[in-house]
Amino acid sequence: MSGGSKHSYGQPTARNWQAGIVRIFGKGRHRPSASWRQATDRAFTLIGDGRYEDAGALLTRAADLEPWLSESWFNLALLHKFRHDWEQARAAGLRAVALLDRDTGAPDWWNVGIAATALQDWPLARRAWQAYGLRVPGAANDSGEPVGMDLGSAAVRLSPEGEAEVVWGRRLDPARIEVLSIPLPSSGRRWGEVVLHDGVPHGERTTAAGHTYPVFDEIELWAPSPVPTWVVLLEAATEADRDALEQLAADAGFAAEDWSSSVRLLCRMCSESRMPSDEGDGEHLDPHDHSEPGHPGPLGHRTDGQLWVPERECGLAAPASLVRGLLDGWVADSPDSRDWRDLEEVC
Repeated sequence: MSGGSKHSYGQPTARNWQAGIVRIFGKGRHRPSASWRQATDRAFTLIGDGRYEDAGALLTRAADLEPWLSESWFNLALLHKFRHDWEQARAAGLRAVALLDRDTGAPDWWNVGIAATALQDWPLARRAWQAYGLRVPGAANDSGEPVGMDLGSAAVRLSPEGEAEVVWGRRLDPARIEVLSIPLPSSGRRWGEVVLHDGVPHGERTTAAGHTYPVFDEIELWAPSPVPTWVVLLEAATEADRDALEQLAADAGFAAEDWSSSVRLLCRMCSESRMPSDEGDGEHLDPHDHSEPGHPGPLGHRTDGQLWVPERECGLAAPASLVRGLLDGWVADSPDSRDWRDLEEVC
């Protein structure tokens, strides 16, 4: 993947919910009833099994039993987030934060921020991120989306409950990532799309320089990309020939990615752990080397020259009107060492 290794793996089993997500016990001065605890425990067991409707009935009952408890509404907001019911997630989240004891840092505000971002309720999104403790440029009641938060690069796991794939992207705000890799067609995602992601990372990617990047799970597509994905077979005599195509595409404002180098297959356990990104820092000589995290380009492709295979499967993100011209121009610059065939639009 652009800026690191792309990770793809098969159909996962049901996720085990982390105990830390579900806050069973309430404020110190108010102990929730046994009925509330039983309903909440059972609801999150059902959520783990994908039985959202049944879980919703139990969490609604819990909120009726203990409406003064912020956790009642936090848990309902969490359920509505899982269901992508953003209006209900926002409403329940606002009830949760109204009952909080502390001013900043509560995860209740993070859930409100995700729901507000999904709904493009930018004044509320700004308020949520600020209440969580993040600095957001502009006024709290600004009607525009938060920009300039400078959160850097991160990885995002596309289609986490399907043919999951980890790709690099640029964080636009705490809940959105712009995809800068060219995803494999199995993910159903494209280069340049913006995805809404969850707040709790599942895994990390590290670089040779010691930097660590979180891996967030995609919740849903937030903004589609009009740029199609193509796959093409290249004949590139050297790495420099391959790099030239990536640079040519980048100069045109689009992207090319050597999937032969950038794809690694990982099991779920490895993908959700701390893994080296296999970007091309230092003297790392690995055939999976790619470029800096979040910055597509040829600079990370470094090997000792002994492992190179001229036939490469390459992903291209470019309009139909441009893609063949890019490939033909690439060949024309060095016809003795470059060729292409079998161009196909795949996403």
